[in-house]
Amino acid sequence: MASARTTAVARLLSAARTVHESTAFETAARAGFAVNGLLHVLMGVLAITVATGASSAGDDADPAGAIRAVADTPGGFVLVWVIAAGLACLALWLLLEAVLAHLVNGELRRGVLVVAKAAAYGALAVPAVTIGLGGRVESDDDVREISAFLVQTPIGIVVLGLAGLAVIGIGGYFVVKGARRRFLDDIRTPSGSAGTAVTVLGTVGYIAKGIALAAVGVLLIITAVTVDPAEAAGLDGALRSVAALPFGAALLVLIALGLIAYGLYCGVRARRARQ
Repeated sequence: MASARTTAVARLLSAARTVHESTAFETAARAGFAVNGLLHVLMGVLAITVATGASSAGDDADPAGAIRAVADTPGGFVLVWVIAAGLACLALWLLLEAVLAHLVNGELRRGVLVVAKAAAYGALAVPAVTIGLGGRVESDDDVREISAFLVQTPIGIVVLGLAGLAVIGIGGYFVVKGARRRFLDDIRTPSGSAGTAVTVLGTVGYIAKGIALAAVGVLLIITAVTVDPAEAAGLDGALRSVAALPFGAALLVLIALGLIAYGLYCGVRARRARQ
C-alpha cells in the first residue's frame, strides 16, 4: 500500500515537472512578468497625476486602478483578461517551482519564499478577473472594511498591527534587494550599457516599491494604534499620504518614477528571467 502511494506521488511529481518545464507554460509565465511590469508602469503614471493634482475620481495609483485604466481603453477588456491569465499562470508556475525545486529537496526557506511570491501574483490576478467580469474593485475601501472589523477586538488590533509590521518587512525586503542588487540573480543580465541600464532600473525600482509598501504598513500600524479604520489604506491611500507631507509631491514623483523603473525591469525579466 505504501509502495503504491509512493509510486502515485512520484508519477504526480513527474507530471507536474513535465508541465512546469513545457515551453508553452514557461512562455505564459514570462507573460506574467510582462503584464506585472505594465501594471507598475501605469501605477507610476497614475501616481504622477496624484502628485501633480491632475488625477480624477477613480484614478487610483494601485493595481486595481491600473487595471481599470486598461479596461477603459478601446478593446481594454480583452487585455484585462490577458493580464489576469498571465498573472495566474505566473503564480501557478512559481507554485510548481516551489514544490519541485525546493520543498521536495528540503529547501523549506526558499520554498516558502517562492510560495509567497506565487500568492502575491495570484492576488494581483483577482482584481483583473473581477474587473474583467464587469465588477468593481476599490482596494482602499476593502482595506478599511477589514480594518474596521479587526479593531473591534483587542486580538484584531494586534493582528492589524502585526500585518502592518509584516508589510513594512516586505517593503524592507524590496529595498534591501534593490540596494544590494540581489535582483540580478533572477535574470541573465545583458552585457555592456544595456546591462548597466537594467541594473539601474532594478535598483531604483525595487527601492521605490519597497518604500511604497512600507508606507502601507505604516498606515496599518497607525490604524491599530489609533483604533481608527479611516486611517487605513491600500497602496493608493499610502501614496496620497506621501503627497500630503512637506515636499511630498516631489517625493511622490520620485516614487512614481521608481515604480515605472520597476515596471520596465519586469519587462526585461519577462524575456531574460533565469530558468
